[in-house]
Amino acid sequence: MHLIFEQFRALSEIEICRHVFTHRIPGVDVSSNKAEVVSRLDAAHKEIRNMIGIGGWPLFTAQQVHGNKIAVIDKAGSTLRADREFPACDGIVINQHGIALGIYVADCCAVYIVDPKTDAIGLVHSGRKGTELGVVTNAIKQMIERFGSDPAHMFVQLSPCIRPPHYEIDFAAEIMRQCRALGVQHIHDSGTCTACDLARYYSYRAEKGKTGRMLAVIGLDSPVLH
Repeated sequence: MHLIFEQFRALSEIEICRHVFTHRIPGVDVSSNKAEVVSRLDAAHKEIRNMIGIGGWPLFTAQQVHGNKIAVIDKAGSTLRADREFPACDGIVINQHGIALGIYVADCCAVYIVDPKTDAIGLVHSGRKGTELGVVTNAIKQMIERFGSDPAHMFVQLSPCIRPPHYEIDFAAEIMRQCRALGVQHIHDSGTCTACDLARYYSYRAEKGKTGRMLAVIGLDSPVLH
């Protein structure tokens, strides 16, 4: 099976950053509920993670409840040895190497955050409601408070997501405005609308809820490898 994914130049230029954004996976029935669909896509998503060299890393995900809570992983330990979903949150921030963060989207935006100065990263699920609640703002503030990150050093990348005229709110523009308000200078937007290209992306709205999920993943290589 030909697996399809994309990567973003701004993140690829950060030497120790590994990331990916998966596309629609051909031949997978996505007409079931979210949990079943994610399960059906899991093998393909694992193969893509293998292709970018992080297949052996533990993958941490968020439950994604359209809120603004952020899980923080700030020290290594036995709990980081297996895959885990953090309940009741929509983003994760971490300052550890060799651990992958994952977010599933199908119109909402996956927001990647990297601070190369402190080796801290975040990955956030931000749709209309999460954006209104400031979920990305909360993630950046957590990186500042917990890891000593400076917004001026951060790189923020927005994934493909639904946009006008297919959606009445341009929440991608609001995410960028919130980042600028915190002093983030390096903000990059894919500029791509998921509902505009159903051959490449899943779209919850365009497909009336019967659709799959793209997986956004980010992690950091150990500096000793370079």
